[in-house]
Amino acid sequence: MNCKKALITGGAGFIGSHLADSLTDAGCKVVILDNLTTGNLFNLRQIEEKITFYEGDIRDPEILDKAAKDCDVIFHEAAVVSVPQTVQNPVGSAMVNDIGTLRVLEAARRNSVKRVVLASSCAIYGDDPVLPKNENMEPKPMSPYAVQKLTGEFYARLYRNLYGLETVNLRYFNVYGPRQDPSSPYSGVISIFLTKAAAGQAPVIYGDGSQYRDFVFVQDVVRANLRAAVAERAVGKFFNVGTGGFIRIKDLWEMISGLAGVSAKPEYKPSRPGDIRESVANIDRARSLLGFNPEYSFEKGLKITHDWYRKKQTY
Repeated sequence: MNCKKALITGGAGFIGSHLADSLTDAGCKVVILDNLTTGNLFNLRQIEEKITFYEGDIRDPEILDKAAKDCDVIFHEAAVVSVPQTVQNPVGSAMVNDIGTLRVLEAARRNSVKRVVLASSCAIYGDDPVLPKNENMEPKPMSPYAVQKLTGEFYARLYRNLYGLETVNLRYFNVYGPRQDPSSPYSGVISIFLTKAAAGQAPVIYGDGSQYRDFVFVQDVVRANLRAAVAERAVGKFFNVGTGGFIRIKDLWEMISGLAGVSAKPEYKPSRPGDIRESVANIDRARSLLGFNPEYSFEKGLKITHDWYRKKQTY
């Protein structure tokens, strides 16, 4: 990273805190803006002396200006990230995901930030039967969350074309790893399953369990962000960030229960509105233009994550 100073919105959260670790290790000054709604200062304890932290909201232009001052790059991770939550509260989530993203881009423009790397989502593809998902497919959003992420991509392109701000959008597939919060019913399925397994409890599977996801380890997502911040050919484009492989949800529980040594059988409930049945990424564009290749196999990443959750239970 040839970066002197970077702002991470949502930097006390799951992905943002791992990104902050890597940036500080690379010698970059790191500023974090987080309202701590879902983020946690505990995630930053190992680097708290090396960063500047602002507790605040991305919809607040004054604190955004303060945080973005003299930054080379902004990594925009802050969002309402739960699909069901956006279904329940489409207006409230839009105020964060739409207006908040617009505020971040405007702060970058006002403060002459060179580049903004934005977290988008594979949810924009919807349930299009074409697999794997590639970036040239027509978006078919099925939830407010997907519409909001797609709107952020349009705003990013607009700021690139109108104002010359370098923007890159990363369409995350299903990110997992240490620090993912399992306390909410809206959390990632792996964090929920690991917590249930640690407690010897049965999880709930929505649908018949044959639905599948492309699970990508958080450290690979961090690497994609770091490459997106510097790759010359990335500007103005959007990229899938996944692995190109997939795991079925019922098989995921079998793997996790095997690691934890529990035999609890999952409870099955009807699918939730907005849930996508099948998702797997084509990452050819990211390989070609970002030089991105996932380094963590699912088995390796899951073991690291399981070990972290197991230790967390003993705190």
